[in-house]
Amino acid sequence: MANLTISVDENLVKQARIKAIQEGTSLSAKVREMLAAYVRQDARSAAVVIPTLPVSKATGGLMPGIDPSNNRSIQQAMDADMDVNTLK
Repeated sequence: MANLTISVDENLVKQARIKAIQEGTSLSAKVREMLAAYVRQDARSAAVVIPTLPVSKATGGLMPGIDPSNNRSIQQAMDADMDVNTLK
């Protein structure tokens, strides 16, 4: 299990610990529950679709104009509405 460091208001942490104890659990367990619920909620709303980058049929690498060391260039190429030819 991974450790997570977060900044939270002291009063909020005290109140949350008291409530967790009253419920017979720990604050860590409650945070794990909330994070799991948060992730499940996102997973239900939309499936993650990873777009494929256009590959050159001639060279087998990325199409000309896509710089693999430049995040913006890659993000632009992954944009579904973008014409790859505009990157040249």
